[in-house]
Amino acid sequence: MKRTIITNTRDNKINNYSEILDKKYGAEGTVERNAFEQEAYDFYTGMILHQARKEAKVTQEELAKRTGTTKSYISRIENGSIIPSVGVFYRMISTLGMKIEIVKTIG
Repeated sequence: MKRTIITNTRDNKINNYSEILDKKYGAEGTVERNAFEQEAYDFYTGMILHQARKEAKVTQEELAKRTGTTKSYISRIENGSIIPSVGVFYRMISTLGMKIEIVKTIG
């Protein structure tokens, strides 16, 4: 499914980010584009966890202790360098007072 993101910039030019991403990383479904999108998801996941940790006023060291990991592992997750396993991810979000809801779509 092709997603098109259109934005208006400060110079009032309309940008179609799907075209920009196609030019820079290849069309959707290509190895290069998939790699870029995976890196983007990893980074975004890290940013969500970082922000949640800060809002919960928990240090990386405290989060590591509570989740059975290390401070450097938490740091690498927050920097988007690695993506945590599902088990660690669930422990992290639970520790930070968050939850994930899995919903099956109809149709």
